[in-house]
Amino acid sequence: MKESAEIVIVGSGTAGLSALREVRRHTDDVLLINHGGWGTTCAAVGCMPSKALIEAADAFHRRTCFEEFGIRGGDALRADIPAVLERVRRLRDDFVKGPESVRTELRDRAISGFARLLGPDRVEVDGRQIRARRIILATGSHPIVPKPWQRFGDRILTSDTIFEQRDLPKRLAVIGLGPLGIELAQAVARLGVEVAGFDGNDSIGGVGDPEVQKAAARTIGAEFPLHLGQDAEVTEDGDALRVTAGDASFTTHAVLAALGRAPNVEGLGLETLGVPLDDHGLPEVSPATLRIGDLPVWLVGDANGARPILHEAADDGHIAGRLASSARESGFQRRTNLSIVFTEPNIAQVGRTWRDHGGEGLIVGAADFPRQGRARTACRDAGVLRLYAEPESGRLVGAEMCCPGAEHMAHLLALAIEAGQTVGCMLSMPFYHPTLEEGVRTALRALSRQLPGLGGSDLAECPDIGIEALD
Repeated sequence: MKESAEIVIVGSGTAGLSALREVRRHTDDVLLINHGGWGTTCAAVGCMPSKALIEAADAFHRRTCFEEFGIRGGDALRADIPAVLERVRRLRDDFVKGPESVRTELRDRAISGFARLLGPDRVEVDGRQIRARRIILATGSHPIVPKPWQRFGDRILTSDTIFEQRDLPKRLAVIGLGPLGIELAQAVARLGVEVAGFDGNDSIGGVGDPEVQKAAARTIGAEFPLHLGQDAEVTEDGDALRVTAGDASFTTHAVLAALGRAPNVEGLGLETLGVPLDDHGLPEVSPATLRIGDLPVWLVGDANGARPILHEAADDGHIAGRLASSARESGFQRRTNLSIVFTEPNIAQVGRTWRDHGGEGLIVGAADFPRQGRARTACRDAGVLRLYAEPESGRLVGAEMCCPGAEHMAHLLALAIEAGQTVGCMLSMPFYHPTLEEGVRTALRALSRQLPGLGGSDLAECPDIGIEALD
């Protein structure tokens, strides 16, 4: 084992691999240390296997609209859940090949073992000490399972274990209805599992805007019961488990704990850095540089607990890799916030969210999809889109939505916000008919009516025609 390196990266997940790519542009004197599987959370247990499950569930659920379309015989279809899960694992195994290949490519510069800091310039791995001029910590995260629940053994499922099941239980309680929890709850419900969802918060999918909250709870809650606003307790009930929250009670074969993920920092040795740690054992990290104080140590990705989303973790690694391998001291401007939940309808947040401004100081424009032409033709007529803009400048600053096609509209809006587009500029652009994106135009028009003096060559100043299929 090499006993020193210019840069040591701990963790081979998305952030670690992104940092490695940037570091190798400048030096080959780098070591990558990893404990456990050499794959990313996204490819192995997160984004990709969950989307494979969701795609199967949505395809099967489509049969519920067959009668509306004039297609008969949908009731004869069935979901072969073991086959669904086998396909999920097959795709998952293919997705992780890329990250896993890094170990082979790096040869002796890739080390399997648990790394522990001995200070800002030393790492210990299996009793061996490695000196480093700079250290990037990208140790990832793990699912949170409350200690009292751990006695229930494999009846408590997490995002790390659910895709390994050969079959799904007949009844499943999902506790925690954030992005991953609500995605998996809807997916397994659409495959025929009897599901009940629980969350101590009053919203699902991370939504903050009250009107979007209502739309999400109404549309997704029509498929399985949602019990919100009270913490859930899990107890044994014979051979089963009972989940209770207030007056709600649900007997289940298993519980999916979707309470978020905690940074993998236990035993990492952060206390040896000589900086204060918070109640979770984490140091303060600069949001612009990801650096711990003025030390040559960076904490990135899920490990810092700040932005647990793949593209943000990749950006974390990019920033840390750039700074660790150069003399640059200043940080980088982060991209516009973008978060998408792959339920149906999709839930998305872009830029400044309702929780950022609470409805203060901004104007709001909305579009409802129950009467939107393209949504009606597709039997996807539900949900709402809400846009936020500055009243003085007319600049678009944020959006929240629960509506069909939100994953695409969210990208369109993120590009507009990143570019500093105003409502008038957005309305001057083409919107094809009939598309779901016309909902964006409807919300922009609602904003424009609150912006006196909006003029120029904006053709969309014209009022609605009054014909549903055209507006």
